[in-house]
Amino acid sequence: MRVPLSWLREYVDLPATETGRDVQAKLISAGLEVESVEQLGAGLTGPLVVGKVLTIEELTEFKKPIRFCTVDVGQANGTGEPQEIICGARNFAAGDKVVVALPGAVLPGDFRIAERKTYGRVSRGMICSGDELGMGDDGTHGIIVLPPELEIGIDATKLLELYDEVLDIAVTPDRGYCLSMRGVARETAIAYGLPLRDPALLDVPAPNSYGYPVRVTDPIGCDRFTARTVVGLQPEARSPIWLRRRLQKAGMRPISLAVDVTNYVMLELGQPLHAYDRSRLDGPIGVRRAEAGEKITTLDGTVRVLDAADLVITDDRGPIGIAGVMGGANTEIADPETDPETGVVTGTSEIVIEAAHFDAISIARTARRHKLASEASKRFERGVDPQAAAAAAQRCVDLLVLLAGGTAEAGVTEISAPSAPRTITMPANHPDKVAGVGYGRETVVRRLQEVGCDVYGQDELIVTVPSWRPDLNEPNDLAEEVIRLEGYENLPSTLPKPPAGRGLTERQRVHRRVGRALAGAGYVEALNYPFIGEQALDNLGLDADDARRRLVKLVNPLSDEEPALRTTLLPGLLAALRRNDSRGSHDLALFETGLVFRPEGQPGVAVRLPVDRRPTDEEIASVNAVLPAQPRRAAVVLAGAREQAGWWGKGRPVDWADAVEAGRTVAAEAGAELIISADQHAPWHPGRCAAFHVEVDGEKVLVGHAGELHPRVVKAFGLPARTCAMEIDLDRLEKANEGPVKAPRISSFPVATQDVALVVAGDVPAAEVEAALTEGAGELLESIRLFDVYTGDQLGEGSKSLAYALKFRAPDRTLTVDEATAARDAAVALASERTGAVLRGA
Repeated sequence: MRVPLSWLREYVDLPATETGRDVQAKLISAGLEVESVEQLGAGLTGPLVVGKVLTIEELTEFKKPIRFCTVDVGQANGTGEPQEIICGARNFAAGDKVVVALPGAVLPGDFRIAERKTYGRVSRGMICSGDELGMGDDGTHGIIVLPPELEIGIDATKLLELYDEVLDIAVTPDRGYCLSMRGVARETAIAYGLPLRDPALLDVPAPNSYGYPVRVTDPIGCDRFTARTVVGLQPEARSPIWLRRRLQKAGMRPISLAVDVTNYVMLELGQPLHAYDRSRLDGPIGVRRAEAGEKITTLDGTVRVLDAADLVITDDRGPIGIAGVMGGANTEIADPETDPETGVVTGTSEIVIEAAHFDAISIARTARRHKLASEASKRFERGVDPQAAAAAAQRCVDLLVLLAGGTAEAGVTEISAPSAPRTITMPANHPDKVAGVGYGRETVVRRLQEVGCDVYGQDELIVTVPSWRPDLNEPNDLAEEVIRLEGYENLPSTLPKPPAGRGLTERQRVHRRVGRALAGAGYVEALNYPFIGEQALDNLGLDADDARRRLVKLVNPLSDEEPALRTTLLPGLLAALRRNDSRGSHDLALFETGLVFRPEGQPGVAVRLPVDRRPTDEEIASVNAVLPAQPRRAAVVLAGAREQAGWWGKGRPVDWADAVEAGRTVAAEAGAELIISADQHAPWHPGRCAAFHVEVDGEKVLVGHAGELHPRVVKAFGLPARTCAMEIDLDRLEKANEGPVKAPRISSFPVATQDVALVVAGDVPAAEVEAALTEGAGELLESIRLFDVYTGDQLGEGSKSLAYALKFRAPDRTLTVDEATAARDAAVALASERTGAVLRGA
C-alpha cells in the first residue's frame, strides 16, 4: 500500500515538522512493515509553469515528426514574449494548456533545461510529459494537457503536487484494513496519540424500496450488497488534477472520471466498488454461483470459462462480472466520443454503483483459479469492513455529483444478511501473562478502545470487535494488539531456562563431524533447495528403471520446473558449481549434507491430524507409515585446480582420486572403513567410477559412489571439463560403526620399513592387492602405502607394477631384520595367491 503523506495529513493532524521518515519509524514501532519512503520531486527544481500553446509549425524535413511551437507562459520568462520550444509529441494542439520547463529548470535524473539549437531552430525550454516529471503513468504516454480554465504562468509544481513523500507499506494478510488510507490513518493516529477524522463517517440515506433492483441468491458468498444510481453525468467530465495525482502517487493509473472515483474511494475507505453503465444493464442485478462452463469477457478483454464455485454478478443476460475480482466488458463505462460534425459528446451518463461485501475465501479461490489478481480481490481476500459499504457508495455518489454534474437518485438498495457483533471474553491480565509485563487493566482497556473495540467488565473483559478487524478472533489476538501498541521494543529480554538435556544424539554428532571434516579438507558447504525435476534426472543420464527416478511429487510446488523432492544431492550441488563457475570462480570444491526422499512400496494417503489437541501416537504412526524413506546423504563436487600453482610448484587439477578421498574422509568420521572397488554407475564415467561398500553384520553393503562425471553429464549441466563428484549414505555408514573408537597403543620401539614392488595384470585393482598384503603381513604391519604405479614395455602389455611401502613395528620389542622380512614375504605370498602378483625383478 502506497500512502502519500499529504493525503494522510487530511485525516490526522500530524505536526508540520514530521517527515516521512518520522512517520515510518512510528508505524514500524506500531507493527506495520513500512519498507521505504519515496521522496517525490527529488532533484526537481523550477521554473516549471503553466503555458498555452499559441502556434504549432510542423517540421517535415527530418526523419521523425518534429513540431516548432510558440507557448505563452505569461510573465514567467521575465519578458512576457511567447516561448519558442521544439517538441516531438503529438497529443496536444494549439490552444491547449501544457506544463513548460523554462531554461534553468532541473528535471528528475539531473536533466537540465537550457536554450539549445536543434533541428535548425532554437528551443527555449521543454513541454513536459508525466514521465519526465516523475509523475508516473497517466495513461496517455504523452504531453500533460491541463484543464483550459487554469491561469497561464502559475507554478506547475504546486498545481501538480510534485513534491511529496510516499510511504510504501507491506501489508500482511492479517492486516487487510491497512490497504486503505482510513486504516493507515487510524494506525498513525494511535501511534501519535492524535484524534482521527474518519472518512467513513458520512450521512447515508436509509435504504428504500425504489432503488435499483438486486437479487442475492447466495447470502453466504455475499452478505451485503448496496446499490446507488447517479444520472445526468457529463460524459466529457474529466478527473481533476488532485484526484489523478493521488491515484498516481498510490500506484494506480487514471482512466476515466467514473473509474477514477471508484478507485479513489477504494483507496480511501478500503471498500472495492464497481460502476455499471445503467444503459447497458438488462434487468435486475443478481448475485449467484456460476454454472459450470459459463463464459464471461472481463474488462481486460479475456474470455474466461467459469467454475461452479465462482461467485458472479448477473443481469437477465447472464454473468456481467466476477464478484470481487473483475467486472465484465459488456457493462463497462463507455469512453466519451465527440461527433465531428455537431461537436456533441456522447458516453455514459447514468451509472449504477455497487458496494458489496463478499466471502474472503471464495474470492481468494476464484482469483487464484483464474490467475486474476486485482486490487479488489487483494482487499476482499484479506478482509473488508462490511459496515463500510453504504458509506463508500455514498462517498462515490458525492464525488460523481460534485465532479461530473450528476444527480443522485433517491432510491437506495441495501441487502444484508443478519449478523451479530463478534465478542471475545478475556481476563484483564491475559496480555500481562502473554508478554510477561504488568500492563494493568487500564492500559489494556485503553489500547483495545484505540483499535475500535468496545470493552466492558472488570477482571473478566467482554470485548466487542470492530467490523474492520476480522483478524481479531481470540484472546491472544487482543493481547497482541495491546503488546504491539505498547511497543515490542519495550518487552524485556528474558532468556528461557530449559531443563537439562542429554545433548546431541550420536546421529547428530556424526552429521556435524562430517561437515567439519569436509570443511577442514577445503570444501565449502552449499545449502540447496530439496526440489528436483525430471530434466535434472535426464541430465544425469539415469536409466528409466533407476530407483532415483521414483519421485515424491508435491501438490503445490514452488516451481513447475522442480515439482518433486530430490532423490540425490548431486543436481543441486552441480547447479551451484555451474553458477559459481559462470561468475568467475573456477577452482571449486563444494559439499552438502542433507536428506533425500526415496518412496518405497505403494504410496499411501496420510490422515489429517487434528489441531485442537495433541495427535495420538497411533495417528502420528499412521502419518509416518506413508512417508517416503528419507536417508541422510553427504555429497561433494569438484572442478578446476585442487592444488594451486605457484612458486612452490605446478599445482594439480582435480581428479577422481580426490572424490574417492572425500568418501574416505566421511567414512572415517562415521567410524567405518570403506571397501573400494571399480564400478559403472550413472552419472559417473564408466572407467573412472569407484563403488563404496562397508561391512554391516558380516554383509557387504553398498553405501555410495565417487569418481569423474561422464562427459555427457558434464555437457548437459554445462560444467567444467573433468568435474568430479562423490555421494555417500550416512545412515548406512553409521550402521557399520562398531562402537567407540579404541585409542591405539603407541609403541616406543623403532619402525622397520620394507618396500615391495609387485607386477600384476592391468585389470587387477590396487585395492585388492593392498588388502591381500595387509592380511598376509599380520599384526606387525603398522601401515601400508601405495607410492608408485608403473606401466611400460619392460613389463609387457597388459601388466602394471604396484610399489608399496610397508611399515612394521612391535609393541614390546625392536624387530629384527629377519622378522620384518618374514612378515613381508608372508604378505607377498598371500598377494600372489589371491591376485597372481609377482615380485618385480624376480
